Amino acid sequence: MRIALGVEYDGRRYRGWQSQHHAPSIQACLEQALSKVAAAPIAVTCAGRTDAGVHALGQVVHFDTDADRPMHGWRLGATTGMPDDIAVCWAQPVPEHFNARFSAVSRQYRYVLLNRPVRPALFHGKVGWTWKPLDADRMQQAGTHLLGEQDFSAFRSVECQARHARRSLSRLQITRDGDFIYFDVVANAFLHHMVRNIVGTLMVVGAAEKPTDWVADVLQGRDRKRAGPTAAADGLYFVAVRYGEDFGLPAPPVPPAFRFPSDG
Repeated sequence: MRIALGVEYDGRRYRGWQSQHHAPSIQACLEQALSKVAAAPIAVTCAGRTDAGVHALGQVVHFDTDADRPMHGWRLGATTGMPDDIAVCWAQPVPEHFNARFSAVSRQYRYVLLNRPVRPALFHGKVGWTWKPLDADRMQQAGTHLLGEQDFSAFRSVECQARHARRSLSRLQITRDGDFIYFDVVANAFLHHMVRNIVGTLMVVGAAEKPTDWVADVLQGRDRKRAGPTAAADGLYFVAVRYGEDFGLPAPPVPPAFRFPSDG
C-alpha cells in the first residue's frame, strides 16, 4: 500500500528536512516514528526539501508499506512518536503511481516579514525582520518581472543541485498588514534558497535602494552576486502542494498570518 501524509513542523531546531548523519532532521524523526507504527523500516519521499530553520504547514510525503494499519493509526501513532514541533495532520491511501514530489502540480511558500524598528520577541524564530521601512507597492511592482517561466539562476544558491534553473512562477503577491508584510509565492518547483533570495532582492527595492526595474536586470543577468541578500530562514513557510483532483487529497492549509493584539 502507498500512503500519503500531510505534515507540519516548526523548523527552528532542525537542520532542514533531509536526513543527515550528525544533525537532527524532520525526515529522520518522521521515518523513525512511522517505522515504529509499522514495526518495519519506512522510508518517505517528500514534495519539497526545506532548509534549516524553515517551517511547513503543508508538507506532503508518501511511503510504501505492507503493514495493515488504519489511517488514523498512522496519523496518531506517528505524531505521538515525534517531538512536539512535528505533527502528521492527515493520512490517506493513494494509488501506486502517486509520487509526492513528481506528481505535484505546484508548490506554495509564504514569507512573513516583520517591518518595524524593533526586532521580534514574541515571534522570534517565526518571522523575518528588518528595521528599514519598506514599500510593499514598490516590491509588488518589481515582482511582476519574475512572473512566468524564467531562468532563475540569479536567485539560486551556489549549493543548488538542480539540473537547470528554469522555473515557472505563477503567483507573487505582496501584502502589508500593519507591521507585517507577506510574500506569497507559487511555482511549479523551486530552486535552493530561491524564495529567500527573491524576498531579499525585493527588500532592496522596497527600501528604495534600487529602482523597480532593477529586478528585471538581475533576472536577465543570471548572476547570484548581482541579486540582494538571502532573507533569514525564520520567516519562510512551506504552505501547500497542489496535486490533480483525481488523487482526492485534503485541501491545502491556510497560510500563516500574524497580528499583534489590538489596543482597542
